[in-house]
Amino acid sequence: MRDGGRIQAAIEVVDAVLNRHQPVKDALRDWGKAHRFAGSGDRAWISGLVMDALRSKASAAFLMGEDTPRAIVLGTLARGWALTPDDIARTFEGDEHAPEALGEAERAALSRDMADAPLPVRADIPEWLEESFTRAFGEDAVIEGQAMAGRAPVDLRVNVLKAEPDKALAAVVAKLKDAQASELVKNAIRIPETDPKAKSPPADAIPAYGKGWVEVQDLGSQIAALAAGAAPGSQILDYCAGAGGKTLALAALLNNTGQIHAWDYDWRRLRAIWPRLQRAGVRNAQVHDGSEADALSGLADRMDVVFVDAPCTGSGTWRRRPDSKWRLKPEALDKRIKEQTLVLENASRYVKPGGRLVYVTCSILPQENEDRAAEFLDAHRDFEPVAAVEAMASTGLLTEEGEIQIGACAGRFGAVQLTPARTGTDGFYVCVMEKKE
Repeated sequence: MRDGGRIQAAIEVVDAVLNRHQPVKDALRDWGKAHRFAGSGDRAWISGLVMDALRSKASAAFLMGEDTPRAIVLGTLARGWALTPDDIARTFEGDEHAPEALGEAERAALSRDMADAPLPVRADIPEWLEESFTRAFGEDAVIEGQAMAGRAPVDLRVNVLKAEPDKALAAVVAKLKDAQASELVKNAIRIPETDPKAKSPPADAIPAYGKGWVEVQDLGSQIAALAAGAAPGSQILDYCAGAGGKTLALAALLNNTGQIHAWDYDWRRLRAIWPRLQRAGVRNAQVHDGSEADALSGLADRMDVVFVDAPCTGSGTWRRRPDSKWRLKPEALDKRIKEQTLVLENASRYVKPGGRLVYVTCSILPQENEDRAAEFLDAHRDFEPVAAVEAMASTGLLTEEGEIQIGACAGRFGAVQLTPARTGTDGFYVCVMEKKE
């Protein structure tokens, strides 16, 4: 395919996402099925443009003066892909599959200055979240929003149950030459974000992944798992375990000693955990059926650590799931807040005296983060906050630079708020609370 046809394809996919309300992955898949002549390079190019267009929808639409799929894609080509109006016009020329030629109004819009754009436009966030962003980040709200509208790298966690870190890194670099050791966390590998026109690194297709030497896990998620401060022999409850990413990380921290209890209220979310546990060589995990009312009845007041990866808006993952940014509504946030309050209340009953409750979200919204921690601590005077970075550092897996950068993210209750702008990770909130003896 020529680039003009690829741009038209991107417009069609963006239309499916915004106007027919398809998840972006489904829309890209359906387009590919309907256009089987498109090669893998074409699909990667189209996917890159679609994802960038959704990440920067607000600023692209403001630039063009309208929010049609065509306008959003054209604005992205200008702002994100640095194409001039003449560049775009030449791309369309002589390609029967390209969009209609640029109009004079579009040419003028593509050169518009964005200096007077309102904060939600410059930050590329929904208008109704401006107050939340300003509260969370103050003068850095635009910087944080722009970072969340960027591309995300691929991070791997070395599974020390099966491979030495140096051996795993060498195996990954052999297949993905740009891979490098993380600057923040030992036993972590980063594959930098690619050119938007190129295929993303196929990290889950390399031999090291198949052997269980590495797991795909955002660095922020890896850092959050360290907050458990898990010592070998510990008893840990991974509450809201989902597909088991943190369960695997915790098992490695314990070096297959002690016991990890993986539980989720939705049993279907746990289905993926079984093959992952097997591939990773985890032998100290028990998986509990969340549909059974008494599944955890024997664990009350017995856990050294209860790790709560709470249901949330996922606002910290907008780089990877940009369509979710524009689907998020106030009522969805309200629903999550109620769930978080309930989850913390229920999870706390399993913490033993002297044990810790680790509250984690992949969100950057204070309503889901420090507000929930404050509410819980106010209602449970038998718990007190502990500095999260100290719990992380106790594992010995933070680098010196990591301890500095993550420590700089500490706020109320000693909790840390990781973000793409601050730590180069997805947005994660981590608050550690200890039950008094």
